[in-house]
Amino acid sequence: MKCIEGYGEPVPNRRVANQTEEFPMSRVLSTAEAKQAVTKMQTIINQGLVEQINSLDREGKTLCDPNIWDGDLARVFRNDWPQTSQALQKIRQDLETLRGKVQQINGNIMTAGGSSA
Repeated sequence: MKCIEGYGEPVPNRRVANQTEEFPMSRVLSTAEAKQAVTKMQTIINQGLVEQINSLDREGKTLCDPNIWDGDLARVFRNDWPQTSQALQKIRQDLETLRGKVQQINGNIMTAGGSSA
């Protein structure tokens, strides 16, 4: 692991986008365990979880057809499904955003030299 001198102390007069700001120095680390967790998370989101959410939404929409599924409780389901479907799509979008952020953060850490390997 690399040690950063002045860890946690502000860096005076750092120029960013034509502005002078102070930024605290922070720890940058990505262990082999972190890299493995990032890879697993991306795999779960890309190959399994997002497809499962899409499949669940697709089947829910199928059950909303009264020619396929009907009755008192089926009507309650049809009434509730649009809100559930929207929630599923938001979860899917949030997971895709999370996957991208995790990938970007890990890449930034690796670029900054935070690899412990």
